[in-house]
Formats: sequence, C-alpha cells, structure tokens
Amino acid sequence: MDVGPGHHMEVKRRAVKLSVHPSRGLVDEKFVIVVQSAPPGIQLTVHAFHRCEDGHGWEAFAHYVSDASGSVNVLQDASMGGTYSGVEQMGLLWSLRPVPGSKPGLRLRKMNVQTPMEFTISVHRGYRTEGFLDQVALASQVVERWYMAPGVRRIPVTKDGLSATLFLPSGPGPFPGVLDLWGGGGSLVEFRSALLSSHGFASLALDYLSPRISQETGKMVDDSYFEKALRVLQRHPQVVSSRTALVGLCLGSSFCLKMAADPSSMKPRCLVCVSATHVIPSPTTFDYRNQASGKCRRNEDNEVISRDVLLPLPTDPALKVDMKEMMERAGNSHLLTVVSYPHAGHLIEPPYSPHTRASFFRSIMAGQKSAFTFKALWGGQMAGHSHAQEDAWKKTLDFLWEHLYCSVTPPRAHL
Repeated sequence: MDVGPGHHMEVKRRAVKLSVHPSRGLVDEKFVIVVQSAPPGIQLTVHAFHRCEDGHGWEAFAHYVSDASGSVNVLQDASMGGTYSGVEQMGLLWSLRPVPGSKPGLRLRKMNVQTPMEFTISVHRGYRTEGFLDQVALASQVVERWYMAPGVRRIPVTKDGLSATLFLPSGPGPFPGVLDLWGGGGSLVEFRSALLSSHGFASLALDYLSPRISQETGKMVDDSYFEKALRVLQRHPQVVSSRTALVGLCLGSSFCLKMAADPSSMKPRCLVCVSATHVIPSPTTFDYRNQASGKCRRNEDNEVISRDVLLPLPTDPALKVDMKEMMERAGNSHLLTVVSYPHAGHLIEPPYSPHTRASFFRSIMAGQKSAFTFKALWGGQMAGHSHAQEDAWKKTLDFLWEHLYCSVTPPRAHL
C-alpha cells in the first residue's frame, strides 16, 4: 500500500472531514463517528482524548481502513486494532486509558456533574499507537458528555445531619424517588444520581461513610441515618412518597438489602443492588486494614483481592439478608430478577465508562484516624465488562420505570 509522501499530500488535498453526532449528549447516549473525504483504502487512526478534572490525560484509539468512497463509519466498520477491535460504536469511550507516563492506579470519575466531560475526537493518517498530541490531526471535533440534562436541579441537603445531594428532573413533578448509595470509598458520589434524574427520577445521593456527623462522633452512622434520608426524599413536595426505590453498589447494596428486609423501616417499592453481598454490614466488616487475617490476598502486581473478605459467611440469619429465600417464602419469587455477567468486574457503572480493572482505593471507615489506601483489583475483561455496563444500565432504567412509573415503555432522555 502506498503510504509515501505523495500519498500524504493527497490526504491533505482532499481535506478529510470528521463528524460526531450528536456532539452534545448525555453520557449514556450513543454517538456516531464518521470520517469522509479520505483517499480510498488508506489506513487511518481515530483517536479520543480527555483531560479529567484532576489533570490526568486519558486516551483511546482504533485503526480503520477507509472504504471505496474514502469513508469510515465507526457504527458499522470494524476496528483492525488499537485499544479495542471489531465493530464497537462506543469503543473510543469505554476503552479509554491513562496516557503513557501517567501514574499507576488511576480511575476516571466525574466529580462536578454540573459541567460536561469534554472529549476531543480526531483522525490521523496511518496506524498510530502513540504521540497523538505531538502531531497535527487530519480533522478533529470536541464533543460534550453530560450527566445532568437541561433543567435538572441540584440541591445540597444537610437537614437532620445528612450529607446528601438531591437531583430533581426538569418539569413540575411530582416524580418517583431513588435513594442512591455508593460503595465503600466514602465521600459524596453524585454522577449516578444526576444521570438517574436526567431520566425522570428524583434521586438523592447519600454519603453514609464520611458524613459530617461521623467525622464529629468517630462512629459509623446507624439505621436512623438511612431512615432520615429516605424520609427526606419521600416527604419532598416534588416526590411521590409511595413510589421510591433504593439503588446501591457494593457496600451500598448491602445497606439497601438491610433496609428492605427491616419490617420497621420505611418501605421502598423496589431496589436495585449492583455487585452486592447479603452480609449485613458492621463497623469491622470492610476494615481492609486487617490484612493479617489472610482474608485479603495480593496478586503478583501487588493488587489486593478482597473476594474472601466476608468469608466464612455467617450462618446466623440475623447477620445476613437472603433476599431470594425471603421472597420465595413470601410467594414473591416472580418479583426477583437476578442478572449475571461472567466477564464483568466489580465496578459496574453507567454505560461507556472506561473499564477499570485495578485502581487505588481509599477506604474510609468511621473511627479510623486516617484513610487507608491500597491498589484494589476490581477484575473483569474490558469488552465484556463494557457490554455488561450498557446492558445493566438499560435493565436498571427499565426496571425502575416499570415499578415506579408503572410503565414498560420508558422515554429516553436526550440533550
């Protein structure tokens, strides 16, 4: 194949065009990348770059061959190599990885949901694997990805000692409500709640590991803290109190199960538990400092494997919530849906989020004088994990819409 100087001049003369549509959308909305006006049958690299809020650069790239009309359509053409291969419409986002030379153990997470994530999509001649920022692209376009749709309102909540943020959809309401509990890393994580609100749910993101009250007392919050949060959500004038759900990830899912099984708590209508355990959390359940117990292992890369941290599983029914057994006993097994993704890792996040196989994890538990940081192995295979995230998010929205709006045809939000 001719890739000499003359061929490069032809590429320049033809003014290669690049379009990304839509160029502004929600993070779970797909876009279409099309390259046009390139010479037929030449090698091209399509590249994505993002600089996150903490200043680190992330990139992904894929190799294509232009067709007889000089075009590449990522929606239907196969990548011949790069950070992903095959026909993957959103591969340039879910295969993002830190640029060469970055410090190890990074994880891409949006902290300020009131601003977009900006990605520069560019096309380069030849099959490139590095040095993208050091050369002039044939064409490029900046795209925006938002967690908050237009009109979504973000409201900090500190009532009753809570550390939380309420997101309300656009419009007068009232709306079904979701109490959103993140995992064991502490702090207030808002991006999932913002996205849920963009799809029509009033969502309350709750910090339950490092709220102000725990910092003052040095103790973990008790059940009353979660009950207050659910009560604040249910009593909001723009929330339908009888239509609320719990959504949790990891440790957050454990608290969701505990609340749902407690006959004295304010009952949610449904719950979604992601990467959950049915063991009831205690102040020492997830104390990762206890490495000497042998429950946490390390692999050859010194990454901590926490798969056995809850073993042996308790036999005392008071120390666990067996939701499947409870629902079968109540004759409601038809209301339980279990979804398994064999190639996914632990961190199942909204779709097209980059797969993080391992990252540094900052464990914050009340009573500890300082956070404990280690590199955690989250697992999963990149393509399989990314497909699982897309499927799980669609199932989550469909499930919430069915049980909170009592409809099986949820609308899809767009910017």
